[in-house]
Amino acid sequence: MAKNIVIVGAQWGDEGKGKIVDILTKNADVVVRFQGGNNAGHTVIVNDEKFVFHLMPSGILHKDKACVIGDGVVVDPEVLVGEIEVLEEKGIFNGDNLHISKNAHLIMPYHKRLDISKERLKGKQKIGTTGRGIGPAYEDKAARVGIKCGDLLDEKLFRAKLKRNIAEKNHYIQNVLHQVGFETHEIYHKYMEITEKIAPFIKDTSFFIYKAMMEKKKILFEGAQGTLLDIDHGTYPYVTSSNTTAGAASVGSGIGPTRIDKTIGITKAYTTRVGEGPFPTELDGKEADRLREHGGEYGATTGRPRRVGWFDALALRYAARINGLDGLVITKLDVLDNLKKIKVCVGYKYNGKKITDFPTEASVLNACTPIYETHEGWLEDTSRIKKFDKLPEKAQRYIRRLEELSGVKAVMISVGAARDDLILIKNPFSR
Repeated sequence: MAKNIVIVGAQWGDEGKGKIVDILTKNADVVVRFQGGNNAGHTVIVNDEKFVFHLMPSGILHKDKACVIGDGVVVDPEVLVGEIEVLEEKGIFNGDNLHISKNAHLIMPYHKRLDISKERLKGKQKIGTTGRGIGPAYEDKAARVGIKCGDLLDEKLFRAKLKRNIAEKNHYIQNVLHQVGFETHEIYHKYMEITEKIAPFIKDTSFFIYKAMMEKKKILFEGAQGTLLDIDHGTYPYVTSSNTTAGAASVGSGIGPTRIDKTIGITKAYTTRVGEGPFPTELDGKEADRLREHGGEYGATTGRPRRVGWFDALALRYAARINGLDGLVITKLDVLDNLKKIKVCVGYKYNGKKITDFPTEASVLNACTPIYETHEGWLEDTSRIKKFDKLPEKAQRYIRRLEELSGVKAVMISVGAARDDLILIKNPFSR
């Protein structure tokens, strides 16, 4: 029986990981968010009520489950407190089940200012960041000048680090960006007030997870964004600032890689992307509008319309290899219900030649033209179906083709936004 499972996005993010984590949390004891920041929004719908989490692990809706914000996450404490307060208002939050890594780095107000300003300076070369300060926070982490959550518990240390950083950031903000700088005392007092709210949750989460493993508890590791946005393995530079692939679950949680039993990839039945960067199967015009509206393809974090396109089998096969996927969850199958024809990209044409391996170089991918195979649509409502063999035959064939192209079997199929809009083929926690 699998004890420790990693959930990752197998596309450019927004694959519906929040719902799947929420469902699998029923079988888990601990849910761990291991990377990213509040630039990722996970949406969960329970009893027609919509919850959007940017930092909280999606399992927080289950009162009896432990939820961990791991070492690899960058935390905007204002956003975190806001999410806690929303859950408190609804009578859901249980303070005993939230654990924040003392080693997780903080997003500071100057990170957000720098994020927005630097993106503006890039002009046409912009990446399309959310402007939430995630990139600059990871920059400071790599430069060894970052401030950790644990530093909040030592007021003298926090103030010293803050004073040093503001002196450096103000030099750039005032002399390069020609904007008003920050005052140390203002940020200090603001963050000390926030600390009163979150201090009880800050701890050594690596040891907490290790102890849970020794007690044979089941642990679900929740990734943010998607494989193709990974800082090392994505379509660089149009990527996020963290490692979004399965290997980051170990590093971002403080547990050994041999502790991971299974990796599950989440993919939509088509493809979407937010922000700039190459997207070979992208649609435009009325065709794109129909898919976007039917799929509700607007960013959970920014509200931006998502770019939409046909399913890209090369991208999924690449994600399967990079993550070592053991199973697939295919989401939003129902969005395709009304289409007469559905296309799947099975190769690219590049410089007059066919290629079947996904190139991560943005310049190469931009020059690729998709090679499609066309499938007949099933033109039936799949939204209430609970078993795979009850799906329309053409929908079954479509799923089997995606499995064949990726080399990975589907374990779940989502056919709607609600918790119970799901076809369970095999529980990932089972043998």
